[in-house]
Amino acid sequence: MANTGVPTKGMRETALYVSGFQQRDLHGLNLTCEGPLTIDRFMHRGRAVRQALDQSIGANLERHHIDVHHGRATFVDAYTVKVEGVTEPRLLEAGVILIATGSMPRRPAAIPFAAPAVYDSDTIQHMERLPRSLAIAGGGTIGCEYACLFKVLGLDEVRVIHSGERILPFADDEISTILRELMVSLGIEFHMPDALERVDATPVLKLQLRSGKQLESEALLVALGRRSNVAGLRLENTGVQLDEHGQLRVNERFQTNVPHIYAAGDVIGGHALASTAMAGARMAMDHAFPLGGHFGLNDVKAGLKSSVNSFLPIGIWTIPEISMVGETEQGLRSKGVAHAVGRCRYDANPRGMLIAERRGLLKLLFSLPDEKLCGVHAIGDDACELIAAGLVAMTLGATCSTFIDTCFNYPSLSDLYKYAAYDALGCVDRGDVYRPWAPPRAPRYPQARPPLT
Repeated sequence: MANTGVPTKGMRETALYVSGFQQRDLHGLNLTCEGPLTIDRFMHRGRAVRQALDQSIGANLERHHIDVHHGRATFVDAYTVKVEGVTEPRLLEAGVILIATGSMPRRPAAIPFAAPAVYDSDTIQHMERLPRSLAIAGGGTIGCEYACLFKVLGLDEVRVIHSGERILPFADDEISTILRELMVSLGIEFHMPDALERVDATPVLKLQLRSGKQLESEALLVALGRRSNVAGLRLENTGVQLDEHGQLRVNERFQTNVPHIYAAGDVIGGHALASTAMAGARMAMDHAFPLGGHFGLNDVKAGLKSSVNSFLPIGIWTIPEISMVGETEQGLRSKGVAHAVGRCRYDANPRGMLIAERRGLLKLLFSLPDEKLCGVHAIGDDACELIAAGLVAMTLGATCSTFIDTCFNYPSLSDLYKYAAYDALGCVDRGDVYRPWAPPRAPRYPQARPPLT
C-alpha cells in the first residue's frame, strides 16, 4: 500500500516554513517563498521523503533475502494465496499468513467524488491548485491536520463540519478543548455538532448541512474515516470473519478467527498510524514464531518469547502537534480509578520561552495510591518527540518520584516532566485528586512545587 502519511507531514513542514508560522513571535525574522507557491512545489518535500523511504524499505527487504511478489493477491484457500498482475500468476503457500493491506478513505455515496474540487484524504494530495476556501467534513485526526495545514498556508476560509460534540473524541478532553481553541484563534471555523448531507457541485460547491445551513466553498475534503482494504482478497475462501464495520476481527495476539492467519495495521481498524501498525505486525509475528524473535541469540537459546509493549503512542500533526499515550483523564474517571493530574505549560519552561511557544501543555496522569504514571498527553511544538520520555517511563513502571529525581537538560522541553510531576505531587498533598475512596493524606513535603530556577 502507498504511504500517504509521509507526504502529508511534508506538506505540514512546508506550510510552517513558507508561512513563517513558527517564527511568528521571534522579532527580526522574515521567511518568504521565492516565486509562486504551486501545488507541485508545496508537495515536493513530502514526495521526496516518501520516495527515499520506499527505497530504504526495498533495500532492507533485499538485504534480508525476502522474496517480494508484485501483483494483486487473492486467497485460494486458508493456506494459499494467488498473486497475479505484474508477473505471471503464481500460487504461494504458507503455514502463517499476515494480512496488512491497509485502508482507504470512506466515500459516502451521497457525495459526488467525481466532481472537480471534491477530495478524500488520498486524492487531495494530487490537487492542481490551492483553493481560496476549503470545507472539511470530519473533525478527526485527518480533518484537523488538514484544517491546520491549509489555514496556516493562508487560505481565506477553512471550515470544519463535525457531527460530534468535540473534535478528536478519543483524545483527553482538556487537550481536545485546547486544540479547538487554538484552531479557532487561527481563523478556522467550526460547524458542530452538524453533518454534511448533500453536495451540489455545479457551478460551485454548495454544501447542505443537517442543521439547515448552506455553505459555499471552492474545495471540499471528506475525512469521515477509513475502511479496511479487503475487497478482492476473497476472504470467504479462508473463513476469516469481519466485524460489523467491515474490519478484520483479531484478538490481543492479532490472530483472526483462523489461528494461523494474522492481521495488523489499518486493516483491523483503530488509529491509522504507521507506528502502531508496525508494532502490531511485530507482535503478531512474535506470537507466530516465538523462538525466532527480534532479540539476541541468548534469548532464543533460552526459549524466551520476545514481546512488544502494549503502550502505543498516538501522534497527531495538527498545528500545534498533539501526542498521547495511555489513559485519558475521563477514561480514569469512568473506570473509578483514583488518580492525580500534573500539568506544566510550555510558557513556564525556559525552552518553551525561548521558542516563543505559549500554547503548549504537558499533562501527566498518575494512579493512586502507587503514584504510577498511567497517561501522558502533550500539545505544543515537538509534542510527538516530547512524548517519548513518557512512553519509556510508562514502559518501565515510572512513578511521580521518578521524574522528580531525574536531572533533565536545561533548558529543554523534557524538563516539563519534572515540574508536571511536582504539580501532581502538590495535588496529592493538598488532596486535590480524584479519589473515590480513602481520606486525604497528610502532606509529605512542606513545599511540593519548588519555583523554577
